[in-house]
Amino acid sequence: MNPLKPKPGDALDTLSTPVPVIDEDVMAGNIARVQAYMDRHKIAFRPHIKTHKVVAIAEAQRAAGARGINCQKITEAEIFANAGFDDILITYNILGREKIARLAALNQRLSALKVTADSAVTVDGLAQAFSGSKPLTVLVECDTGGGRCGVQTPTDALALARQITRAEGLTFGGLMTYPKPKSAAAIESWFSEALSLLRAEGIPCPIVSNAGTPSLFEAHEVPSATEHRAGTYVYNDRSMVRAGHCTIDQCAMHILVTVVSCPTEDRAIIDAGSKTLTSDLLGFSDYGHILEYPDAVIRALSEEHGTVDLSRCSGPRPKIGDRLRIVPNHTCVVSNLFDEMIFHRVGRVTRIEPVAARGMVW
Repeated sequence: MNPLKPKPGDALDTLSTPVPVIDEDVMAGNIARVQAYMDRHKIAFRPHIKTHKVVAIAEAQRAAGARGINCQKITEAEIFANAGFDDILITYNILGREKIARLAALNQRLSALKVTADSAVTVDGLAQAFSGSKPLTVLVECDTGGGRCGVQTPTDALALARQITRAEGLTFGGLMTYPKPKSAAAIESWFSEALSLLRAEGIPCPIVSNAGTPSLFEAHEVPSATEHRAGTYVYNDRSMVRAGHCTIDQCAMHILVTVVSCPTEDRAIIDAGSKTLTSDLLGFSDYGHILEYPDAVIRALSEEHGTVDLSRCSGPRPKIGDRLRIVPNHTCVVSNLFDEMIFHRVGRVTRIEPVAARGMVW
């Protein structure tokens, strides 16, 4: 028996650090708050599972009223298909013989699998593979201002929709975007123009999929959208607090760490480095928010250590052996660094769930 392995009933202060822990009540509140908003505005909600990668959480989101899930890679989708999820959207350009073969096998198993594409090259590859077999539903990814993937104009969206519609083995499923936050008017304008072009050619567009947690509560300002996708909301993180989506008290994930060294009065070293907190800055100049010492700055990370600048702190400083709680900059990446996620309520472990889709990178 592993004496370091946590079990239900254990006190959080007995856990070996560094370790992420999830507050059950805060997470449940996040799920309920967002689902209630979507229900109120009659928007279908499709959670993105890349944030948590945990089957039990996806099941809780579905029980709350979510309609389908969003995955980023085929191997993620396979994990959730094995767990009984059928309505899965993979928001990624899928290229390459091996990936498409896995996609075809997954499509045979599911009745509501969907993927996205933003180029004729991607559509051609899918059409060649699915010709003569069970049709695959493909949405056109649109760059409505996010500056990542996506066709650049509504006219481009129409052209790709035409190609999908004409391809044997493919079904045009609609439009999809991952937009810039706080840009509802621009998204609606883009979608409205594209839908008008599709209608003029008699091409049905059953799904119009909008996305993002930072401006999630503006989803109703994009009336053309039939669904919204979001992932980070389930835990929330420091970047979501900055975006105004939530408060620090609505961050369900904390990283428990231990101070292992205090070389100077103004410097402490914690047992959490880039293998725990990630090196994602997301526009911050430091690597997380320490709840007990809000003026402290996690200035640098090596693999196993975090360097904390205490020079702005007044009053007592942390001592060697002290435990701290950190709200990470980016919770999604933290999930992918751990095999298990520990849940708790009122300071006691409630359950340990495997991060089933960890490391599913294609």
